[in-house]
Amino acid sequence: MAAAYGLYTHIQANRRRSIYLMIGLFFLVYLMVFAGALLANGLMYDASVTWLMRRAWRDFLYALPAATGGTLIWIVIAYHFHQKLIDAVTGGREVTRMEEPRLYNLLENLCISRGITMPKLKVMDDESLNAFATGLNEKQYSITVTTGLIAALDDAELEGVIGHELTHIRNGDVRMMVIAVIIAGVIGFFAELMFRLFFQGGWRFGGSRSSDGDRGKGGAGIVIIIAIALVVVAWLLSIVIRFALSRRREFLADAGSVELTKNPDAMISALRKIEGRGELHHATSAVMEMCVDNPREGFADLFATHPSVESRVHALVQFAGGHDPGPLALPDEVDPNAGIPQSEAPAELPGRTSGGVSGQPPKPFLPGQAPIGSPLPGTDPGPWGPKSRS
Repeated sequence: MAAAYGLYTHIQANRRRSIYLMIGLFFLVYLMVFAGALLANGLMYDASVTWLMRRAWRDFLYALPAATGGTLIWIVIAYHFHQKLIDAVTGGREVTRMEEPRLYNLLENLCISRGITMPKLKVMDDESLNAFATGLNEKQYSITVTTGLIAALDDAELEGVIGHELTHIRNGDVRMMVIAVIIAGVIGFFAELMFRLFFQGGWRFGGSRSSDGDRGKGGAGIVIIIAIALVVVAWLLSIVIRFALSRRREFLADAGSVELTKNPDAMISALRKIEGRGELHHATSAVMEMCVDNPREGFADLFATHPSVESRVHALVQFAGGHDPGPLALPDEVDPNAGIPQSEAPAELPGRTSGGVSGQPPKPFLPGQAPIGSPLPGTDPGPWGPKSRS
């Protein structure tokens, strides 16, 4: 498969990967079913490895139609109801222009400018700074934004984030990630089922012995080890598939945002504000993998689903001509007295304390700022407060 070097070749590559993912889904499911058959036979019979393998293969062929049908049902359910499940987890709600005019207009303008079908717009009540897109087709596509992101970003920065999510939709990243989540769900379900069967079986190796000499014996333990190894391999492959899809797509979505907005600096400053503030505490790992930034990282960054904000900003500076302001603090995180030496901080008026409560330490004011309670230039204090001289 040829590598994708640009946005449009990336779209074509994603379409091919979606097909490969669906094929891989069935392969992993069948691998799990065969591992289950091995595990069941190893727990039930004490026979040779060859006999147990042959019997497990026979059981696998019997179970194949049911496994295929169950997987198809899972896909149909996920296709029609995945968005409702995500909304139930995140608390996202669809909004109209009247409810969120600023956000709605930014999204609509971007869609009109590029002839993109406008996805649904959703908002979730969360102080974290993040956003994500979901859906498998044009009727399902939606962009969800947190209230914290809306409050913290200006219009240009918010437009950059929306452009990032629109690019994920245009590139087919969203469809591919939803399929990857379906794979993880199926494999996780079967893996849990296999391990429950194993542990509830009481670690019995070959529960039934036969006098039939051609069956042999002593292979149950080996078969059970093989079955567990297959389950672990299938589970790890499902994880690798999900993580392998995430990193490069974020760089291309950042580039796509700049292509839509023509403003690399806005995307850079948005990333700097989101940096370290994107954790959705009630969201699953699958949802976090679809977000603008995923602060959840595995050991040694091996299983991190997103490249670091630093590397994404560096790419925008290098290839889009943006300017990096460095890590940014939000207004509510800034100490108004930072940088003022204590010796230079003027004292408050006698008898006045912060908040008017006696005994609290005085609150300094900035140089050149009138102390609280002092008359403004050209005014006299009156019984109802300062008033202008006439």
